[in-house]
Amino acid sequence: MSVKSTNISWHRTLVDREMREKLLKQNGILLWFTGLSGSGKSTIASELERRLYDMGKLTYLLDGDNVRYGLNSNLGFTKEDRTENIRRIAEVCKLFVDSGVITIATFISPFKADRNKVRKLLGKDFVEVYVDCPLEVCESRDPKGIYKKARSGEIKNFTGVDSPYEIPDDPEIVVSTNLNTAGQCVDKIVDFLSSRIQE
Repeated sequence: MSVKSTNISWHRTLVDREMREKLLKQNGILLWFTGLSGSGKSTIASELERRLYDMGKLTYLLDGDNVRYGLNSNLGFTKEDRTENIRRIAEVCKLFVDSGVITIATFISPFKADRNKVRKLLGKDFVEVYVDCPLEVCESRDPKGIYKKARSGEIKNFTGVDSPYEIPDDPEIVVSTNLNTAGQCVDKIVDFLSSRIQE
């Protein structure tokens, strides 16, 4: 059990979120991509980030694997570690959104309870993007070769194989990567965002 920080207080700065958003001419928001490994989260998110960049928007993409190289390098894949992984990244996302950045987070985040905590933390700035793709299609893609390792028992607690994925109840956006191209999925997300990211 970690020890909680004591004797601390929140320091208010002279530049606030409203000022930063005015400077950037955009509103900070969090797009939380969730879905099975191989569903296309990273592909869609990367294309979305490029599209928004081309539109003159400041973005930052937080990828699940990339975050585990540094900030969360001490976490494994038990249920407890996955929950802590999402908790930490949610706090990072909150800071990015407060800075006025359109933040794109791609995490399998298999448990509803964890995603709901992120939603509660970010409030109206949270947009859940469910990247829907059947398990058999994800497994046939297997870009990292990890489904094969999970099926052979080399990887334990793998989402979709021996650990559950809980489908979102009411996501703001659903994109189906087995039915639509990456470009079509990005179009749908940009259409949704058009009225929410303009300053």
